[in-house]
Amino acid sequence: MDKVQISLSVFFEDPFYIGICERRINDQLSVCKITFGAEPKDYDIQEYILKGWQALTFSPGIYDVRNKECSNPKRRQRAVKRQLKKLEIGTKSQQALKLQHTQDKSERNAKYRQRKEERNEKQFALRQVKRKEKHKGR
Repeated sequence: MDKVQISLSVFFEDPFYIGICERRINDQLSVCKITFGAEPKDYDIQEYILKGWQALTFSPGIYDVRNKECSNPKRRQRAVKRQLKKLEIGTKSQQALKLQHTQDKSERNAKYRQRKEERNEKQFALRQVKRKEKHKGR
C-alpha cells in the first residue's frame, strides 16, 4: 500500500502569492507551483484544491528519505556539517521545481528546433521550385 502525504505552503513572493504543493508517495517527492493573484482566503485555497487538483502538473519524483533524528548531539553536529559541505542549493522542493523547469525548457527547445527545421526545409523546397522554373525557359 502506498503512503501518500500532501502539504501546501502559501507565501508572498512579490507581486503574487505563491503556493507550493508537495506530494510524497512512499519515498518520492514531487512538487507543483501554484500562482494565486491577490491574497487567497482559506476557503479559496480549499476550493482550488478540490476543483483544480486534476489540472496540477507535478514535477518528476525525487528520491527523498527522511532520516530519523539522532539523539547524540555530536552526531547531529557532524550530520549538519556533512549537509553544509554538499553545496546543494535550496530545499528539496526548490530542486524539484528546478528539475521540472529544465525539463519544460528542453521540451520547448526541441519543439522550436523542429519547427525551425521544417521551416528551413519548406523554404529550400520553394527555392528549388523557383530555380527549376527559371531553367524551363519561360
